[in-house]
Amino acid sequence: MSPTISGPDGKPRCRWSGAAPEFLDYHDTEWGFPVDDDHRLFEKLCLEGFQSGLSWRTILAKRENFRSAFHRFDFERIARFAESDVERLLKDEGIVRHRGKIEAVINNAKCARELVRREGSLAAYVWRYEPAAGQGARPQAASTSPESVALSKDLKKRGWKFVGPTTVYAFMQAMGLVNDHAEGCVVRADVERARAHFKRPSRDCLCDG
Repeated sequence: MSPTISGPDGKPRCRWSGAAPEFLDYHDTEWGFPVDDDHRLFEKLCLEGFQSGLSWRTILAKRENFRSAFHRFDFERIARFAESDVERLLKDEGIVRHRGKIEAVINNAKCARELVRREGSLAAYVWRYEPAAGQGARPQAASTSPESVALSKDLKKRGWKFVGPTTVYAFMQAMGLVNDHAEGCVVRADVERARAHFKRPSRDCLCDG
């Protein structure tokens, strides 16, 4: 089976982009383009956690509701959530009402706040795990990588939850740490150009011990 399909404009795209109407724009304008915004990075890690056991289509359809419920994933604000906020979110029909996943977001917000205090930014930390050029499996041929395993292990060591290697690899694909668009996909070259011009966040650690 070909890894690409013909899009509405007749140009080839990753096969998964045709699985649901809402996937096309996400594929063409977001997936794989490099991100250095801490709130967007935190959002994606959280949404990947919510996706566990569900489909990305379900999460994508509810994304604006998630953003509203979690203050656009401002982890400084989420870290201050109390049990009353958990109960409020469990009644919110616009999101996935799973206590463990909701509590994981709050836990991870506290972890993110501490990580930023130690590392300077979530972006600077995450981008340290970008694979070296030329390494990795062919596009969309793997669900984990040595880097996603290492990042997952370190996040768990720091207390994060719902950050297994597969979840982390999906995060890395989406946030541009790897270009996993299929060979021949019209967007692959766009992502490669974006990655070439992307200024990696400073790797200078602001650690205070």
